[in-house]
Amino acid sequence: MPAPDPLRSPAPSVEGHCDPRFAAVREAFEAGFRTRDELGAAVSVRLHGETVVDLWGGWADPARTRPWERDTVVNVWSTTKGVTALCAHLLADRGLLDLDAPVASYWPEFAAAGKETLPVRHLLSHRAGLSGLREPLSLAEFYDWEVTTARLAATEPWWEPGTRSGYHAMTYGFLVGEVIRRVSGELPGAFLRREITGPLGIDFTIGLPEKEADRVAELVHPRTSSASEQAAVFAQLDPAAQAALANPLVGAEHANSPEWRAAELPAANGHGTARAVAELYGVFAGRGLLGEHRILSGAAAERAREGQGACRDLVLGAGFAHDTECALGLWLSGPNGSYGPNPRAFGHDGFGGSCGLADPEAGLSLGYVMNRMGPAIADDPRKTALVAAVYEAL
Repeated sequence: MPAPDPLRSPAPSVEGHCDPRFAAVREAFEAGFRTRDELGAAVSVRLHGETVVDLWGGWADPARTRPWERDTVVNVWSTTKGVTALCAHLLADRGLLDLDAPVASYWPEFAAAGKETLPVRHLLSHRAGLSGLREPLSLAEFYDWEVTTARLAATEPWWEPGTRSGYHAMTYGFLVGEVIRRVSGELPGAFLRREITGPLGIDFTIGLPEKEADRVAELVHPRTSSASEQAAVFAQLDPAAQAALANPLVGAEHANSPEWRAAELPAANGHGTARAVAELYGVFAGRGLLGEHRILSGAAAERAREGQGACRDLVLGAGFAHDTECALGLWLSGPNGSYGPNPRAFGHDGFGGSCGLADPEAGLSLGYVMNRMGPAIADDPRKTALVAAVYEAL
């Protein structure tokens, strides 16, 4: 008889708070453990500035020795991008950053290989043609901010900037992040901490301080694909997509390492709770307000969801039935309904399943985080079930 699989134990109990109106969200969350291979996870929903759902459950490690606690944090992959975009929009709102100005006006070295006039908004909207580097990038180089940003400044675009989007899976953080650094004098993680998360007590960091390592959940690679299987899939993609997704190729084993956590990767190594994600995306949902705190002006919050043109994305296109549209740092729900039935809702998914969502019309924000990674870059079934349950309750 085969040994029991410790990752398929009976569903754990779920803890936390759920307003009775949102009982269907609790049911969908619990179903993730029963039927969708959830290991450990949390979901938080804010409505008109009030937390109506804050649930967590499961295990923070695959051996099931550490329960997922209220303050367990986890790497959220590209859900980080919406938070990095928030930093850029804060600088723009203060008049320190012009999204229509050439990147080179803030980052002079960027004026190379035909990028002299490329505007900042193309970085935020994945339309800069810089989805990845042309030459191989080792993990050590990837973790080195100066090396990676210097190479991006010198490289030429894969396609004519501004003509269409091509998901900048990892380069987004270095590109937008270096502009943030040139304008503010701080890397995005430090800027975020000083301006937003520190003053408001939001439990989210870019990278993870070593002192917090005892409360981080361990990511588990998707069952359905190994790193080698992923590499075989990526090998079939065109060069711009390969550069975006596989240079370097990273997975759960890298994101669990001290080197990953110590690095500044504003596209992919944000660590936080679901509550923190709901709060940060709640700034957009609240039209710049988080509770009683004004982070952005209403106009700046609205600008964040300014569509930059729908198209079949050069990197992600095969994964969607419809064209997608990126706004300025986040993706619109659009015809895919990725962030609910309001096509003007917006948010960002993280590789493996995590999600941040903002719907200003509904006054709604959502954060979902987990450690059992699914195989998709976006629209994980656990996330879509939770989003559907939230909207059914409104």
